[in-house]
Amino acid sequence: MVQLKRFIVERDIAGIGGMSIVELCGAARASNGAIEQLDRTVQWLHSYVAADKTFCLYLAQDEAVVRTHAELAGLPITMITEVPQIIDPLTANN
Repeated sequence: MVQLKRFIVERDIAGIGGMSIVELCGAARASNGAIEQLDRTVQWLHSYVAADKTFCLYLAQDEAVVRTHAELAGLPITMITEVPQIIDPLTANN
């Protein structure tokens, strides 16, 4: 089985923070369709929507799959960052 890595994808999308849920639904559907085309080799976990940016968290085999997903979905990419580790409040218990 392929080990998946975490990636954060930053997207510059003017005015996205002011889009309606219907408009955001269209973007989510495009993303889901691309994931199905890629035979689920990439997983979209969630996205944070800000004024003119989104920060999207993915699990994927590599950066190339994330880029292919964006192309199929018609979504821009500003930056992709691999996230090799996470910390949270429970990390303090180690």
